[in-house]
Amino acid sequence: MQAQLIALDWGTSSLRAYKLGPAGVVLEQRSLGWGIMHLPSEPRDIAGVRCSNGFELAFDAACGDWLDAQPGLPVIACGMVGSAQGWSEAAYRNTPVDVASLGQALHQVHSLRGVDVHIVPGVIEQVGLPNVMRGEETQVLGVLHGLGADVLIGLPGSHSKWVEVVEGCITHFDTFMTGELFAVLSKHSILGRTQLPSEQFQVEAFDRGVHVALSEDGQRGVLSTLFSARTLGLTGELAPDQQPDYLSGLLIGHELAGLPDSAKHKPIILVGAAPLCARYQRALALCGFAHVSLAQEATERGLWQLALAAGLTQPVLEA
Repeated sequence: MQAQLIALDWGTSSLRAYKLGPAGVVLEQRSLGWGIMHLPSEPRDIAGVRCSNGFELAFDAACGDWLDAQPGLPVIACGMVGSAQGWSEAAYRNTPVDVASLGQALHQVHSLRGVDVHIVPGVIEQVGLPNVMRGEETQVLGVLHGLGADVLIGLPGSHSKWVEVVEGCITHFDTFMTGELFAVLSKHSILGRTQLPSEQFQVEAFDRGVHVALSEDGQRGVLSTLFSARTLGLTGELAPDQQPDYLSGLLIGHELAGLPDSAKHKPIILVGAAPLCARYQRALALCGFAHVSLAQEATERGLWQLALAAGLTQPVLEA
């Protein structure tokens, strides 16, 4: 099957490349450890030119042979590659945004191979405290394709995003630094001193953490309840290997408690790594969110939709 598009998901720590065929079907994919903060540095020849630029080197390694086989294949990229620390900065677009508006605002960088790489802009919301995202907007737009309902999309991770979508537009989003805070507290605070890793998910400890976040004690805020991850261990109520999952449930519970009550009546779609999404799905059920589903292949589908909107590729014509 002939390829129609190269799609890159280029973040801080990794680079994922997809060769997409008609209707966005994935023909081939690769994952490299060359995120924007970990680029190759050994010079080599690209298109007859000696090159030491890390972005050019990583781009060539990710899809150079695909471009050799099909010269002129369009390329689209999302993620931190478009940040101020990336290959070339793609300015943020203000909310509300949809596929059409982002697709018409792609930022181009001309590669040594002579191919233009079309970079998806990030999204910024400037109502109240400013909020930004890069890469997540593409996942959201990939999830939305074919959906007509207003939804809430959750993207668990180091910096979890909760994105409100109305009539196909990203209208509002919130960021919770849940994953990063968990890592910092576990590795660099006194809470980690009594923790031991567990080979199995400690379900009861996780659920207890969620319930504490939702309790009257939890209403005083996360700063008030965090120390319980230590004191419950000191009093023998949590074993050392239960404490990490208790802390995880506590932080996720506080995150979900920050969602608006109206979210309980909306369909919720989760996008992300399966084990983490499973934790969130469990916590959401404990919090009373009934309509929760998981999305697959959101990034590549979002990049395909944005390429269609930009005219980089064409939809499949039905007979």
